[in-house]
Amino acid sequence: MRTLNRRGALGLGAGVAAAAGLAGCGTFTGSDDPRPSGGSKDPGSGKGSSGSPKPTARPIGDGSTSFTGKQPHQPAAPRPLEPGEEPPQFVVFSWDGAGEVGNGLFPRFLDLAKEHGAAMTFFLSGLYLLPESKKRLYDPPNNPVGASDIGYLTDDHVKATLANVRRAWLEGHEIGTHFNGHFCGGSGSVGNWTSKQWRSEIDQAKGFVKEWRTNSGWTDLPSLPFDYDKELVGGRTPCLLGQDKLLPTARALGWRYDASSPGGRQTWPDKKQGVWDLPLQQIPFPGRGFEVLSMDYNMLANQSVNSTKAPSHNYPGWRQQSAQAYIQGFKRAYETNRAPFFVGNHFEQWNGGIYMDAVEEAFKHIAREKEKGGDVRLVSFRQFVDWIDVQKPEVLAKLRTLDVGQEPAGDWKTFLADADADAHGTGAASSAPDAPTSANAA
Repeated sequence: MRTLNRRGALGLGAGVAAAAGLAGCGTFTGSDDPRPSGGSKDPGSGKGSSGSPKPTARPIGDGSTSFTGKQPHQPAAPRPLEPGEEPPQFVVFSWDGAGEVGNGLFPRFLDLAKEHGAAMTFFLSGLYLLPESKKRLYDPPNNPVGASDIGYLTDDHVKATLANVRRAWLEGHEIGTHFNGHFCGGSGSVGNWTSKQWRSEIDQAKGFVKEWRTNSGWTDLPSLPFDYDKELVGGRTPCLLGQDKLLPTARALGWRYDASSPGGRQTWPDKKQGVWDLPLQQIPFPGRGFEVLSMDYNMLANQSVNSTKAPSHNYPGWRQQSAQAYIQGFKRAYETNRAPFFVGNHFEQWNGGIYMDAVEEAFKHIAREKEKGGDVRLVSFRQFVDWIDVQKPEVLAKLRTLDVGQEPAGDWKTFLADADADAHGTGAASSAPDAPTSANAA
């Protein structure tokens, strides 16, 4: 058993100790017996798959990564909404860290996504591809050389992570970044980093992906099938800290989005400092008088006061409460303003693995809505940004006037048919008033 350090939490809302605004990561545990990825169903065919395709690779640098052509399993090129057309319901499931430590969770959710023809975003921590024997190659801002609040993986787990990241990209998923050492407290916290220090952290995170072969000495493993300089267009910061100083660097690097905002609301997003701001969102928390952030760690923090090993008699109720929080968050958007729904997770077995079971239950519920014919799209952040980037500014401005749980006046046809004229009248993309979150009533 390998236990990595607890990664902290971020509180939102003055005086709210156990409410919606908690974000971060926790104890990363797993056995030393990596589970193989195995085959899975090919979406649409119902037939077994012998594995991912094997494209011809053109090595990049030391061969840690390679150019293999256009990424497989991508949706058709997006188009602008027609006048009066109802927007799709986008749903993005994302994973912080994206390390495979032998608990089988990475391949489990790759299998689930493949079964339902879905894409996800995996925010890879660069250190998960750096062997611990080479940890002094990492020079984190405001921290000692080689330091990390999440620790390092065993060599076998680094290899398992490489295999699953490779599979993920070949099956159409996005590989973003969760940066490296996950520092959330003290003077070395990412919340205190400058834009220049963020640049150093990003360069190192990219370097650990692009040079894993040199750093490990492993020559018998296949390269990652993508150019990470082009693949990396967004990330999520540790504990949702430090976004303001990150964004100038992200914009300079050409990043298209950032998913680090805490306490977002279920409304249509806007850009911040020129980068799409795609936050975790406050969603209904069944049986409680406040909302919870749409991430597994926040379910845990509110149910068991950050304990990852609470009494097991609580697990069935907590699992159902967590699953229903996601389902109700999805339903609220789908039946009203159609704001995109963002969910964050970790490959963790906290409290007996109930949060993994809850997110799978919610995922299947949402996938059934898609399979019943609803225009529900389970996509990566990159795919969502591809879509929103081609929409007319006046249409997006009109969509942003819809508050949480607010249906369009009349119907979608009348609401968006004259978006051009309405946009010139209302102007501001952020014209909807800010409503107080119910978390403050907890």
